[in-house]
Amino acid sequence: MEENATSATARPAAKRVRPAPKKTTTRKPAAQAAAKAGKKPIRTAKTAKVKKPKLVRDSFTIPKDEYGALAELKQRCAKLEQPAKKSELLRAGIKALAGLSDKSLLAALKAVPSIKTGRPKKA
Repeated sequence: MEENATSATARPAAKRVRPAPKKTTTRKPAAQAAAKAGKKPIRTAKTAKVKKPKLVRDSFTIPKDEYGALAELKQRCAKLEQPAKKSELLRAGIKALAGLSDKSLLAALKAVPSIKTGRPKKA
């Protein structure tokens, strides 16, 4: 019985450790040559990463007829073989407004009726 007690307190079997996978290099030949020479590769304008703009998520209230106009614009874009998303149409509209003179911008704003903000009440 003492043998069983000692075997229960014996160390558990060692876990098998997998060797780390070999690293594969996907460097370009010039970068590989520079790495072998112990130099850092020179980054050119072509290899520099382009930063993506940060995106902002927002919600807004829009009248049904203007929301329908978005659907019509999407159909027009599809017929012109340039499909567009609602967000793309809104962004295009913002760019168009940004290019207007102050007088034209005020005229465009006056053409849009003011609405109450917030979520519409459930019917």
